[in-house]
Amino acid sequence: MSNCNKLGIGLAGFGTVGSGVWNTLEKNGELISDRTAKGVSLGITKILVRDLAKTRATTSAVPPEILTTDWRALVNDPAVDIVVELIGGTTDAFEIVVAALLAKKPVVTGNKALLAERGIELFAISRKMETPIFFEAAIAGGIPIVKTVQDSFIGNHIHSFTGIINGTSNYILEQMTLRGIDYATALQEAQELGYAEADPALDVNGWDAAHKAILLATLAYGFPIDPAKVHVSGIEQVRPTDIQFAKSLGYVIKLLAIVRERDGGAVELRVQPSFISQKHILASVHGVFNAVSVNADAAGESLFYGRGAGQGPTSSSVVADLVEAARDLAHTARHRGFLPYRETGTLVPIEETTTAYYVRFDVTDRPGVVAEIATVLANHRIGISGTHSPIDASNPDAEFVDMVFLLHSCPFGKLTAALAEIEALDCINSQPVVFRIENLG
Repeated sequence: MSNCNKLGIGLAGFGTVGSGVWNTLEKNGELISDRTAKGVSLGITKILVRDLAKTRATTSAVPPEILTTDWRALVNDPAVDIVVELIGGTTDAFEIVVAALLAKKPVVTGNKALLAERGIELFAISRKMETPIFFEAAIAGGIPIVKTVQDSFIGNHIHSFTGIINGTSNYILEQMTLRGIDYATALQEAQELGYAEADPALDVNGWDAAHKAILLATLAYGFPIDPAKVHVSGIEQVRPTDIQFAKSLGYVIKLLAIVRERDGGAVELRVQPSFISQKHILASVHGVFNAVSVNADAAGESLFYGRGAGQGPTSSSVVADLVEAARDLAHTARHRGFLPYRETGTLVPIEETTTAYYVRFDVTDRPGVVAEIATVLANHRIGISGTHSPIDASNPDAEFVDMVFLLHSCPFGKLTAALAEIEALDCINSQPVVFRIENLG
């Protein structure tokens, strides 16, 4: 500790969240100090920025002498006791976190992509240096799910997480559902409102949610997970046709993250658009809100709901982690961030996961199409619970139409083998679109 009464914070990144951390410490600093540890206060002593001359919206003036464009100057500053990484990405951010850990300075980060993709390396350094990484802000914004799993559920075997953990996708799907607009229109509106980035890829392709799900699984089951082994699909192929069909059957479409422990200890982890019952509590998660349902053996099922992003919720989580880091430095008596407690674990191959399915085919409108598709499915012993061909009233003479099949539960590997054969039929014009029908109880 640089001073027995004050802990210095090095803030790497001063965008929306970074300035929110500054504002929170300025506004509630006395309260935070009272709740941290007797005689210990927190203060930002160095800030990494890209442009020293940029005007920044903060509740109080930032002393220009604490600003720097050199991350090494921040990490190596003897007045910095805790490093907060908020620059994003997986390159410079990785170097900053490594340097901080090697200097035995605790790290607070909201960088889910960094921890999901390079966490194996970072957690190894964290363990070696006995220096913690805190990352509450990396999962579901202001929802305190990390501390809940680490502390409140410490005596539980966690059976599963089921979550809506990307607000942008949830907003887009909800607007498509409520107003009947298409994906492109809903995405554009989300960008105009600031809910989606100019490049929304990680939000809509499922990987933002997947990074968070990987961290949840690592927390619950104790081993680092390789993102390359995780099955992820996004919402880009959802059409109004799919949403209307789901609604007619009593479902809504949500981008779900599923983390589930199977018999023998293997972990099922996947992210995809899914049909869920309109009666399930996750169906009522609206707008950019997030929700995570946790099923544990002793505690039973719990639901955590709140804003998954934004300056206030995310900076709140960062400050909470700062307090944990400060308590650890002051007393060395609390949990030391997160360290995986198992070296290895097993992910269930996606081919072995089982649900019912909704499959949409783009077909040539001619006699016998249904029979051709059904024959292939029957050969693979996949049951059909229903078929439907939505009518496009605007173009009743269309040569190509959508054909929907509802399929009984089967392993995903069996389905993909059947779809590979079906796609080769001359009546099929594009790759089939698959959504899972989840039975969430």
